[in-house]
Amino acid sequence: MTDSEQTNYSADSITVLKGLDAVRKRPGMYIGSTGIEGLHHLVYEIVDNSIDEAMAGFCDHILVVLEKNNVVRVEDNGRGIPVDIHPTEGISALEIVLTKLHAGGKFDKGSYKVSGGLHGVGVSVVNALSTWLEARVYHEGGEYYQKYYRGEPEKPVEKCGLAGGHGTTIRWAPDPDIFKETTILDFDILAKRLRELAFLNSHITIVMRDERLSTPKEVTFKFEGGISHFVQYLNQAKQVFPEQPIFIESEKNTTKVELALQYNDGYNENVLTFVNDINTHEGGTHLEGLKSALTRIMNEFLKDYPKLLKKLEKDEKLIGEDIRAGLTAVLSTKIEEPQFEGQTKTKLGNSETRGIVDSIVNEKLTLYFRTNPKVVERILEKCTSEASARLAARRAKEASRRKSGLESFGLPGKLADCSLKDPSKCEVYIVEGDSAGGSAKKGRDSKTQAILPLWGKMLNVEKTRPEKVIHNEKLQPVIASLGTGIGKDFDISKLRYDKVIIMADADVDGSHIRTLLLTFFFRYMPQLIETGHVYLAMPPLYKITHNKVDRYVYTDEERNKVLEEIGRDKQPAVQRYKGLGEMDGIQLWETTMDPENRKMRLVTLPDAIEADRIFSTLMGDEVEPRRKFIEENAVLANLDV
Repeated sequence: MTDSEQTNYSADSITVLKGLDAVRKRPGMYIGSTGIEGLHHLVYEIVDNSIDEAMAGFCDHILVVLEKNNVVRVEDNGRGIPVDIHPTEGISALEIVLTKLHAGGKFDKGSYKVSGGLHGVGVSVVNALSTWLEARVYHEGGEYYQKYYRGEPEKPVEKCGLAGGHGTTIRWAPDPDIFKETTILDFDILAKRLRELAFLNSHITIVMRDERLSTPKEVTFKFEGGISHFVQYLNQAKQVFPEQPIFIESEKNTTKVELALQYNDGYNENVLTFVNDINTHEGGTHLEGLKSALTRIMNEFLKDYPKLLKKLEKDEKLIGEDIRAGLTAVLSTKIEEPQFEGQTKTKLGNSETRGIVDSIVNEKLTLYFRTNPKVVERILEKCTSEASARLAARRAKEASRRKSGLESFGLPGKLADCSLKDPSKCEVYIVEGDSAGGSAKKGRDSKTQAILPLWGKMLNVEKTRPEKVIHNEKLQPVIASLGTGIGKDFDISKLRYDKVIIMADADVDGSHIRTLLLTFFFRYMPQLIETGHVYLAMPPLYKITHNKVDRYVYTDEERNKVLEEIGRDKQPAVQRYKGLGEMDGIQLWETTMDPENRKMRLVTLPDAIEADRIFSTLMGDEVEPRRKFIEENAVLANLDV
């Protein structure tokens, strides 16, 4: 570049993106990414418009259809997007909504009192990022239609007939030029969000249909019990109290608050918060209001139970973690003008909401406890037991800190660490048994691969107090090796390895160990899974030898295929691996550990709520739900978490 080119910075250098060009140029600004998450976000944007109609009282049925050729269709029976000519723009309101950013009814409080879509960009962004999109509106007795190609209208809105009903249908095909990774939508990911919406809006029915299958699959989400039903769903397979969730609702200063809560006999806190049906994963002021009210209420009621109060040391009070251990709760707030921190809308920032939620929960929950003394006593028994255990653990920790506290965890003696210190280039294999560990140490790349053998029976953390998990001799080596800490002390930045690979035998015992380890990660290090650091190694089941050539296969189907290729009459040698220890270091490297050839399965949590329910079912105390789950899913031989 010449000096003149560098200095010639004038008005001609400024690019003005018109219409929806900005969206196509920088899609990540509007939908987060152009990967799988952004692709599904398109559906959420359209469905959220239908939900806004439902919250306004004009819609009670939504249909989401995955058609063949990666086409999506969303129908609702709301009022229908207006189609009359806009007084200042001179074109149909439908075309304005579909082609202009920050245009919509969400800015007019007469149209929508509360809304999840705040910026008027939803449907126009979907239009911009689609190869084509068509809108069909049933409004004031007429049927209206318009089609677009990459955000540009084919022709003006036209009336194509009469209509007896009302509503809107949006149908589109995501643009593969934008979504280069994939344009194939995942049924289960979408079902998770639609199920949430149905729980949060008990008066609507949401139907999801997958027409891509030879036999279409259809699921209906309708929950008359609303968020109370949601809490019961989350607590399936758990022993709970009270039998029916506590439910409170009230409205103050145009802010509506709904809360459902129930305790179980576990130790994990599961509190979900929503604002205008948006899942606020990072919490915010509404969650702060709930927490402060719960802590104050429980400490006030504890004064009425001197026997329980004696469990605490002098001047000690219940703290948040005592009160929320085993708590399952759903908090839903509806706010006229929510202020979110960050583009992702996952943390509420309205300062006044903290006081509103605190006040409503304090008033309504106090009234409930006054009229249900047995319930509050049972809850306080659990809270004080948690506090006693916390205080005992603190004393033990202080007494043994110099010797064995978490602060002084060294790397475990059985860990064969790698020589590189850059975590992004390192991985650790958690291996079942000393025998397999020995083979893995011989076969590994010692620069980048660490080996941690486990021995003995693994702890089921689903049934164990947190303090026992921290000091468990089977889990301490895992905690120390990873370096992140656990629970509220977890810090992903301290992770010592980019990949944490569980390598267990391909048998029942190996499956059990994998499930126990995954339960531990899910309950105490969920961010490890959420950020894509946990993998399952896939060792071969068979070695087939013919003419001095070894071939490794990973399933019975692969074995049969190879045997047919060779010819069974030629009698190839088939070895079934009963355990990893049967392989020497070279074989284990070639089949399971060589990054160039190995097979691994990334452990993901596309639906954390469903994962929580499955872990509770498989690892909890209730036998009947576990038996039922196994019977219904026995055909799925491998658990793909």
